Amino acid sequence: MGGKRMIDDKFKDLADAAVNLVDGIKRTGIKIIGLRDRYCKLLMPLEGNINHVGMMYAGSLFTIGELPGGLIVLASYDFGKYVPIVKEVTIRFVSPAKTDVTLELEWTKEYAEALGKEALENGKADFTLEMEIKDAGGEVVSMVSGVWQIRPLTEANANPFN
Repeated sequence: MGGKRMIDDKFKDLADAAVNLVDGIKRTGIKIIGLRDRYCKLLMPLEGNINHVGMMYAGSLFTIGELPGGLIVLASYDFGKYVPIVKEVTIRFVSPAKTDVTLELEWTKEYAEALGKEALENGKADFTLEMEIKDAGGEVVSMVSGVWQIRPLTEANANPFN
């Protein structure tokens, strides 16, 4: 399930930074296997993330569920225009993950434009995501829901990817 990475050239540095800047994320071995305008796909390998009963560790599943909320923002707007913030994330474990898992997220151009407009007008904008984490067979192993926020980037909330 490792698959070929399909990352637009303009997002290669972002993809590398997103999985390497935070030690806790880096240790999981998570990979961004798809990144283009308003789209991301992540893969969490089973290897290195197995718990005491032989399935994927809950914290690793949480990590793949939390990261796309910020990544989709960075892939949807001119770099450095907004900063993403996570406000709340919950995860529901549906069935044991015994393979690598993936999560895919995509926004429409219209949705991204409306959210960006709201953030510029109000100084921030909340958005909700409902996402599925799937195993190698395409079965849902976890459901993630949460609230993230975007804010126009200022010196007060400097972008960690610069």
